[in-house]
Amino acid sequence: MKHWRALIVLGTAQFLMVLDTSVMNVSISRLVEDFDTEVTAIQAVITLYALVMAAFMIIGGRLGDILGRRRVFLLGMVVYGTGSAVTAVAPTLGVLALGWSVVEGLGAALVLPSMAALVAESYRGRDRPVAYGVIGGLAGAGIAVGPLLGGWVTTYLTWRLVFAGEVVVVLAVLLCHRAIPRAVPDGPRPRMDPVGAVLSAAGLALGVLGVLQSGTWGWVRPRNPPFTVLGFAPTLFVIAAGAVVLALFRTWERRRDARGEYPLVHLDLLARPPLRSGLLALLSQNLILLGLFFAIPLYLQVVQGFDAFETGLRLLPVSVTMLVTSLVAARLARTAGPRAVVRLALLTLLVAVVWLLATIDPVIDDAQFFAAMAVLGVGMGLLASQLGNVVQSSAAEEERSEVGGLQFTAQNLGSALGTALIGSLLVGALAHAFTAAVETDPRLSAQARQETGVALEAGISFVPTAQVRSAAERAGLPPSEVAALTESYAQAQLDGLRAAVLAVGGITLASLLVTRHLPTGRPARPEEPEPAAGRTEPEEKA
Repeated sequence: MKHWRALIVLGTAQFLMVLDTSVMNVSISRLVEDFDTEVTAIQAVITLYALVMAAFMIIGGRLGDILGRRRVFLLGMVVYGTGSAVTAVAPTLGVLALGWSVVEGLGAALVLPSMAALVAESYRGRDRPVAYGVIGGLAGAGIAVGPLLGGWVTTYLTWRLVFAGEVVVVLAVLLCHRAIPRAVPDGPRPRMDPVGAVLSAAGLALGVLGVLQSGTWGWVRPRNPPFTVLGFAPTLFVIAAGAVVLALFRTWERRRDARGEYPLVHLDLLARPPLRSGLLALLSQNLILLGLFFAIPLYLQVVQGFDAFETGLRLLPVSVTMLVTSLVAARLARTAGPRAVVRLALLTLLVAVVWLLATIDPVIDDAQFFAAMAVLGVGMGLLASQLGNVVQSSAAEEERSEVGGLQFTAQNLGSALGTALIGSLLVGALAHAFTAAVETDPRLSAQARQETGVALEAGISFVPTAQVRSAAERAGLPPSEVAALTESYAQAQLDGLRAAVLAVGGITLASLLVTRHLPTGRPARPEEPEPAAGRTEPEEKA
């Protein structure tokens, strides 16, 4: 048991990071109510959390190399706990974004790359795939517990208690820090690359910002942007600016590498086909999962009218099957190989998406929905069981933190893009469907169409149909036209949800293309000697 103490401590941190997002997803409606805001604002807060992690994850990995992975892990837990405390008492949406999205996001960017490296350092040989399987299982457990715990606490108490509880868990992890071995570094430690850090963070931030705001700004034709560029919406220009900054980052990193200086990340790592495929698969995994976990709670809470606890109960099948599958799938990989398991996972996810599309109706069929969620969990569990070990097994010992930074950058970039892209597609499809319905509905007068068009020009939100009914009544429309507008909006909601889920299906199908270079057998590992006696110091204080 002593051999696995470090894994318990490190796995608890992994569990905590995953718990956060799943709690937020099932609490969307309550957050909208508590902060008197709109769904798009909560979408922005969720996306910002993943974006901060993605932007600073490579930096966090490099800091682990410079300051020591164990030290940076513990520092990150302190920052994360501070953010949880701020979130628990947040009086406004701005403070919520500061505590959760920014401070907790920065803490996670320090914790996760160091955690991945510490798992690899602490467990060798046959123990390493087991350790990564447990880490994947605990991620599944976070997804399992999050919707149910968060839903129950949000419905019957307050979502703030979840974050207060996180502070207690962080303190427990810090008290158990001696269980984490501290490796003695070989050779000189690298230095930080501040220019590369700024370029990478700015490039990723601009790219995701453009995708996030596309639903509000419009992709080409301006909808409600703060400014225009040559008469066009700024969305594509902001995304292009992000691409230019990332191109500058690539040039800068290669120049530093050529001069023998420490780059923020050795881009030659991405030339390794198994590592590159593993990172792209991780990005796809989180894009699919977070895209669905943004759209599905909206369907359950806004369309069906369920509270957070009822939403958590309906998400329980995906959580349970993901946890169980991720724990048992390691054996399957030994015989079939990671590539086959990942492809099976993506095909399983495709089945789940098609099944889910068939269940999005005005009246939910709980049996069909539960079955679709269970299949979704199986697919996600298969992915979670493989990709962390594939990525880390493509790295040598001295590359652990750097590869860990890339690993969690890919994951959180996928999370940010999933919430931003699927959210913007959902709102865009809703607006298009509602506009088309209003223009062609013979029950509506010209005045009703004009007033609705003016309201749509100011932007559209994913809100309960009761709010649309109330707005139409306040506008003085007759009951027949109020009913017509409400019916059109209700149908547009379903059309928007179906478009979002269909987009996830397309991404899932396209993700099969990135699996080509995944290992066909057991993941190949660089030859690493077992740690010599005295190389770790479990009892050394931080």
